[in-house]
Amino acid sequence: MALPLPTVGAVAASPVTAAGVATPLRSRPLRLIATPATAASSSSSAVSSEPPARHSRKHLSDRDGSPSKPTKPRVFFLDVNPLCFRGSQRSLGAFGRWLALFFAHVSLRDPVVAVLDGEGGNEYRRRLMPSYKAHRARGVGTGADSRVVDVLRGCNVPVVRVDGYEADDVVATLTEQVLQKGYRVVVASPDKDFKQLISDDVQLVMPIPEIGRWSFYTLRHYVAQYKCDPTADLSLRCFMGDEADGVPGIQHLVPGFGRKTAVKLLQKHGSLENLLNTAAVRTVGKDYAQDALTKHADYLRKNYEVLSLKRDVNVQIEDSWLSTRNTCNDTSVLSDFILKFNSEGRS
Repeated sequence: MALPLPTVGAVAASPVTAAGVATPLRSRPLRLIATPATAASSSSSAVSSEPPARHSRKHLSDRDGSPSKPTKPRVFFLDVNPLCFRGSQRSLGAFGRWLALFFAHVSLRDPVVAVLDGEGGNEYRRRLMPSYKAHRARGVGTGADSRVVDVLRGCNVPVVRVDGYEADDVVATLTEQVLQKGYRVVVASPDKDFKQLISDDVQLVMPIPEIGRWSFYTLRHYVAQYKCDPTADLSLRCFMGDEADGVPGIQHLVPGFGRKTAVKLLQKHGSLENLLNTAAVRTVGKDYAQDALTKHADYLRKNYEVLSLKRDVNVQIEDSWLSTRNTCNDTSVLSDFILKFNSEGRS
């Protein structure tokens, strides 16, 4: 479906350096103006369930007069490739519209780091499990299109790609580094793999095509949906599998072993590895569950290795990436990009 797109006022484009990063001009700040289609609604029409607006880092006072802790600054990681599709069809027009909504209503001037799949990023997991993303074309993906990279750099967004790794692994690695520096992290992606990262300081913001807006997904949302802590998310998915990524669950081997059984066992034992180790020496559940855990332990461990995000990719966050993003080029860069692909019928 077509997404409501904020129109943009005229701001002169900045010159682009040899490195492909736009050099800011001294011009008045960017101002995004709602189109008639969206003017009747507030900015919440493009983002839902957004956390409260950040306060300054100065200490504020609680109602009892005691100082409250300053809010940690946010860093956004943008998972590029999924945004370049409408359904199963490649669409750079869709990418442009999602990016415009993201900048105008979600990230604002907070730092944004865009991450792409590296060359051969799927190969490690495909060697472990040939069915992993077997229905998807091999290669670096649409996100690596030079036009996508150019528009991101034109909007002063650093672009990261590490060959041999998927974007998910790079985001997980950089998230660990950013948290250690005292920031909060927001991962912008529809990919459910990132739910294993959710914590008090890590949340997701997802594009929702059905309503044409971004929606925040936090620790509170996760607990309400799954009735368990996100630290058990990866272990739970090992039982349930991931049909979209070609990772089969245990149900096709043990039809009676469903989500309810998995959640109950994980709540008691904490993690898949603890559960499997315990089941190897004593009974942990009903006969069908005990039999499944002992007979198919290697199967579940392989699922764990395939589904877990790596945190040890050889990439380092740069301090310059954590600076307030210069938005002065957003208007001209995004307008040109969106108009081009709409007029060429590629949206």
